[in-house]
Amino acid sequence: MNLDLLTVTFLTALVVIVTSVVFIVGMLLRNDELAGRIWALGFLAGLLTVVAYFAWASSPDAWWTAGVGNSAFICGTGCMWLGARRFNERRMPVAAAAVGVVAAAELAIVLALGPAGGDWAGAEVMFVGLMAFAALGAVECFRGDMGRHRESWGLAFVLGLQALYYLARTIVFVVAGPHSAVFTTWFSTVTTSFLTISLSIVAMVVTTVLLSGRVRLRGSVGTTRLELSDEGIMPASSFERILADTAGRAQQRGELVGVVSARIDDLPSIGTAFGNEAAELVLVSFREGVRRYAPSSSFIGEDGLGGMLVSIQPSSPEEARRIARRIRRGLFEELSGVVGAVIPFVAVSAVLSDVAGYSAGSLVRAAQEASRVISTNIGPTDVFAEV
Repeated sequence: MNLDLLTVTFLTALVVIVTSVVFIVGMLLRNDELAGRIWALGFLAGLLTVVAYFAWASSPDAWWTAGVGNSAFICGTGCMWLGARRFNERRMPVAAAAVGVVAAAELAIVLALGPAGGDWAGAEVMFVGLMAFAALGAVECFRGDMGRHRESWGLAFVLGLQALYYLARTIVFVVAGPHSAVFTTWFSTVTTSFLTISLSIVAMVVTTVLLSGRVRLRGSVGTTRLELSDEGIMPASSFERILADTAGRAQQRGELVGVVSARIDDLPSIGTAFGNEAAELVLVSFREGVRRYAPSSSFIGEDGLGGMLVSIQPSSPEEARRIARRIRRGLFEELSGVVGAVIPFVAVSAVLSDVAGYSAGSLVRAAQEASRVISTNIGPTDVFAEV
């Protein structure tokens, strides 16, 4: 089946317009995601690309529309890369400037050459720009937050395939020329259009799924992960989920993250000896004390009856020791005199990611085990868990 350039351009424009509209409408319903806005700009650039190319195919005298289309094509692929960088919360200014410079250079070359430049004016710059930005985008899909989502592998495949295609297209263009049999058979505008149709559909689906998944995560954070009691204390499940996010980001930066476990195990004995009201007073003072002496940047969670967990991000193990000991000394003062001359025994331990790893579950279990070991000893002096 032989298709003329105008027909293929129309089909490409139809597919790109539909996928772009679907994605952009989705972004209007989900306007709090900056990565999605950047990807939406990429799809808008795709719209401009196909409109410009369709105008060029319809009227070859409008040679300048080819330059607009080429520049918009570069912007579209560049925005796929920039959106991935933003998704991973990486710096944007230099990368955005690079995309803008290459796109502007392509348009300037086409306009400078004018009608004499022919159909392939500025092709080398466009091919290399598309190849570079697609390759960078594919690599970005395996980094940071995107690397933890299998859905991003689809976008990595799309961008990787585009990078390889334009690498081959550039080589054939430079070595054999745009009128060679190899180029017209495998790398012509018609072939590229079909590739663009396929990649546009996959890119739209993948980016939509990625953003939808992030919204679901944010929704769960808003309803369960950030659930707080009136005292400002999280349920154990909320604490561990937030700790998992903190530990994941700390691991990316090579930073320490840890958990302090504070436990008061003789509440039943106090209740038996002095009554339940006395035990309740001790528990309230204990919870207030942990909040008062924990670092202001930490978040605090429950750990069953008489247990508390505190997240910490110390700069060194020595600082973690100081934090844990400050909490223990503060609790000793806080609980003194609450119930006559009785001073409840409080076990406080700390564990860091350099020992227990960055798994939230491992950090919590290691801190709990260390505090239980301390509570079975008489007169513990070391509150730092060496596990």
